[in-house]
Amino acid sequence: MQLKFVIRQLVLSCLIVLSINPPLNSDAAPIPAAFQNIIPLPTVIQPANGTFSLTASTTITIQTSALTDIAHYLADRLSPATGYSFPILISSANTANTIQLMLSTNQTLGNEGYQLSIQPNTINLSANTPAGLFHGIQTIRQLLPPTIELNTPQNGRWNVATGTITDTPRFVWRGFMLDVARHFFPVSDVKRLIDLLAYYKLNHLHLHLSDDQGWRIQINRWPNLTNYGGSSQIGAVGGAYFYTQADYSSIVQYASSHFIDIIPEIDFPGHSKAALASYPELSCTGKPIELSTSSISDASSLCISKESTYTFLDNVIAELSALTPGPYLHIGGDEATSTTQADYNIFLNKVQHIASTYHKQLIGWQDIATANLSPAAVLQHWNWNRRSLTINALQQGTLVIMSPVSLGQRYPGYVSIKTSYQWDPVLQLQNATENNILGVEAPLWTEIVATQADLDRMTFPWLISYAEIGWSARKGKDLDSYLSRLATHGPRLTALGVNFYRSPEVSWPH
Repeated sequence: MQLKFVIRQLVLSCLIVLSINPPLNSDAAPIPAAFQNIIPLPTVIQPANGTFSLTASTTITIQTSALTDIAHYLADRLSPATGYSFPILISSANTANTIQLMLSTNQTLGNEGYQLSIQPNTINLSANTPAGLFHGIQTIRQLLPPTIELNTPQNGRWNVATGTITDTPRFVWRGFMLDVARHFFPVSDVKRLIDLLAYYKLNHLHLHLSDDQGWRIQINRWPNLTNYGGSSQIGAVGGAYFYTQADYSSIVQYASSHFIDIIPEIDFPGHSKAALASYPELSCTGKPIELSTSSISDASSLCISKESTYTFLDNVIAELSALTPGPYLHIGGDEATSTTQADYNIFLNKVQHIASTYHKQLIGWQDIATANLSPAAVLQHWNWNRRSLTINALQQGTLVIMSPVSLGQRYPGYVSIKTSYQWDPVLQLQNATENNILGVEAPLWTEIVATQADLDRMTFPWLISYAEIGWSARKGKDLDSYLSRLATHGPRLTALGVNFYRSPEVSWPH
């Protein structure tokens, strides 16, 4: 039961096993100096001579009113620091001194790619979808000086280097997991995190909503889950450490406006002490237990043989599915040490059926590979020592999200940049192919992460490495180049108010 906790406490969350990956290209083509600010690394950069300058007369042009929200997002990002208003015009004509947002039918761009053409008189951003335009806007932000991210008017010129960028993501899943069960983070912290994930073109936020230390999402048919189970976290009891359904819906809506899907996780059948403390009848003994405020998880399990267990799970999944429009539901499934393999198989079969009833694809940690998986199930790989489970699942056609960890001596915020950057998702597992890997996700467990400042320091800059691994092609990446580009993001993170860890590997500007 303590394996994952030991891993978390020693290094957790994304210390990569480098020995199975060859080094990145040492002869990668140099990135033009004017485009050194961009992370993730774009697919193709074609520099030109000249600059485009934002001025008080710069407008934002859209070809259809359907792009109004995207245009307002861009204007809202650029206005505070420049002091300019950026009027939004609906027109298909080419206009001087404008940023033009256009929907295209360029098949090579896919669902999230974009093309950015920067000329002295105009910036043309095109994509097949609003999501692609949104990702392209992040590149425009990064091409401007770091002070563009400040919330008060700044002096200076707002120049963007001319050229063309054509950019598409490597993987469809580029995510981050926040454990809000060990330590709770309020809605405002989660929305701020969404802003930062979007800046680096991440598109999934996985919320670990239940564990031994607390239950974080209101379920109307089981109110004591939050009334009682949501009153504890590590080191504290008696608070309101949970999201109402209105809170959760506001997070989902905010994430959607940033083209990020929320992935809710209810961890079962183990890691269930908060649920059992709230409703003792869900255990096999029916005896009351105390809430847990310890960082160490106890062996716990729902009672596999009780039909009431599956009524409970059906109710929880029904309400959570109604609140979550995306296709996925995470059921954890890891470290169920109090459950026999036979019972685990029964449990997983029933939960997969319940999830399918509500049109959800089930995701679970790699432990779910010990049971029979439905064709739609997705496995999240984390434990290198049990990689055979993942490999077996791959051979059966199961898609995999890569979140590998290995033992070390420090927590994730202080992981070597080299370690967090120089690995490849496909090369982690024997016989894996690009088609087997759904994408990458960086999980942050919060046993010792209690505040927003902790969250920043333990997330940045290593999460930025994951963003580039998930988006950029392996070919053309280079560690030295990445370190140089990452250095330019020090002032950006500061302007965004991020309390990031200043890794000594990076020559951060003062």
